Amino acid sequence: MDLRAELLKSIWYAFTALDVEKSGKVSKSQLKVLSHNLYTVLCIPHDPVALEEHFRDDDDGPVSSQGYMPYLNKYILDKVEEGAFVKENFDELCWTLTAKKNYKPDRNGNSVVSHQDAFKLWCLFNFLSEDKYPLVMVPDEVEYLLKKICTAMNVELNSCELDDYLSQEPQGQGGLTVWQFLDMVNSGRFLRGIEQEAISMAVEEVYQEVIEDGYLWKKGQLRRNWSERWFMLKPSVLSYYMSEERKEKKGSITLDKHCCVEVLPDRDGKRCMFCVKTLSRTYEMSASDTRQRQEWTLAIQTAIRLQAEGKKSLHKDLKQKRREQREQREQRKAAKEEETQRLKQLQEEKERKLQELELLKEAQRQAEILLQEEEQRRRQQHEEMQRTLEIQLREAEQARASMQAEMVLKEAEAERQRKRILELEDMQERLQEALQQEVKARQDEEAVRYAQARLLAEEEEKLKKLMKLKEEQEEYIIKTQREKQVLKQEMENKNKCLEEAQKQLEEVRVNRQRVDQDVMAAQRKLRQASTNVKHWNVQMNRLMHPIGPGDKRTNVSGGVFAGYQPLLSRRDSSLK
Repeated sequence: MDLRAELLKSIWYAFTALDVEKSGKVSKSQLKVLSHNLYTVLCIPHDPVALEEHFRDDDDGPVSSQGYMPYLNKYILDKVEEGAFVKENFDELCWTLTAKKNYKPDRNGNSVVSHQDAFKLWCLFNFLSEDKYPLVMVPDEVEYLLKKICTAMNVELNSCELDDYLSQEPQGQGGLTVWQFLDMVNSGRFLRGIEQEAISMAVEEVYQEVIEDGYLWKKGQLRRNWSERWFMLKPSVLSYYMSEERKEKKGSITLDKHCCVEVLPDRDGKRCMFCVKTLSRTYEMSASDTRQRQEWTLAIQTAIRLQAEGKKSLHKDLKQKRREQREQREQRKAAKEEETQRLKQLQEEKERKLQELELLKEAQRQAEILLQEEEQRRRQQHEEMQRTLEIQLREAEQARASMQAEMVLKEAEAERQRKRILELEDMQERLQEALQQEVKARQDEEAVRYAQARLLAEEEEKLKKLMKLKEEQEEYIIKTQREKQVLKQEMENKNKCLEEAQKQLEEVRVNRQRVDQDVMAAQRKLRQASTNVKHWNVQMNRLMHPIGPGDKRTNVSGGVFAGYQPLLSRRDSSLK
């Protein structure tokens, strides 16, 4: 299907949408506006003279599709250049015109697909529909499209339920119209229990697979820097643009049979790299993930193979093959019916001839009674006719044997096809297992990172507790020093009292006993404080030096408060 046929399909929807009275004709003013919009979206220079001349007001009345086709071919389709316009904008124009009249989603907002997803399904329908008007999609293509959407969501399509639905749905021209197809999808009968977001992602994935474009990182040739570009793949060229609007084209890569695609190791901070090698240059690119890299490399390799085989598009080639297979099935069915009819005719001929044979025998018996002389001649005639019938019977048996042999060959071919389908299903299961393993590996990596973050948080919490203990120790040391100063002052007072003890000896003895008791209590406090200081010094050293893997524990005799031990010993001596 060439570009002209693709554009005509969308324009046909726009034309029929303007036909409000369903008479097959559209007013000239509406066709004038439609032609002006087609000029704009197809990036064709406007020809106002031809437009006014063709759609001037006269008494001819509305214009039919056949009357509009000469102008459409001469002034619009003949001037269209592939790659000079954005086809998505063209499709959106035609979709906007036809959806207002024909697309009727659920007014309560319970539609399975959004308006944008309905537009993409409309584009996919146009791509897979038959090349005859009115446009319909045969049941095989409907099942093919629904299976691709379900495969993108890892859901299995219920083929039996689809066959029941298609058998109940009235089909014109041997298939479904796009509005019947959208109503079937919005009914939720085949996508039951699936969220709208998942359906939207699946439709987007199938749409992008058919369009074959997306973002990649590309390495420059002169500056050698990495830039993000929007790539669009065609069978003969891989073009890249500044953004997905495709307004500013940055370059293109011509694909031929001498090109090849290779996967590259990660480097320069880029991952999922691959390159496209041509005769003149090597283009390095980077995808967002491994799956996208695999899809792009496979698509480019397929484009190179199609270019070498002289084909235009993978999906168009697959569509043509499916169409040829349907035609072959129809031909085989017609041939089988014809062969059955021929066998039936042969059987009837055989029965008729057997009846004639019985009549001849009866005539021969009557002739034997009436004419004995003609017995020999009639017997010879009878034998000759019998030989003729036997020859015809042998030919019929041979034809039957050849048909049976052909049926055996067809069954063998069907068995080979079933084996091939089983192999493809096995390969698909292996690919899904590999994808699940990758997802599990990523989940394990996230769990390890979470555990590491938790350990760091616990270590930070312990460090805060350690600093708090250190502050408490410093406060306790300051308090002990203050008590020491108080004790020194008391010693001085006691010395003064000793000078007066000569006069008041009895009072001094009493005071001395009280002082001794106070000294003993102070010694107990000092010993307890020294023990506490040593204990917290050991705890401080242990927390300030966490033991790592492979480190040896060292016995630290000193610490933060080691300098206070001589001070305590001097105090003990002064008290003594």
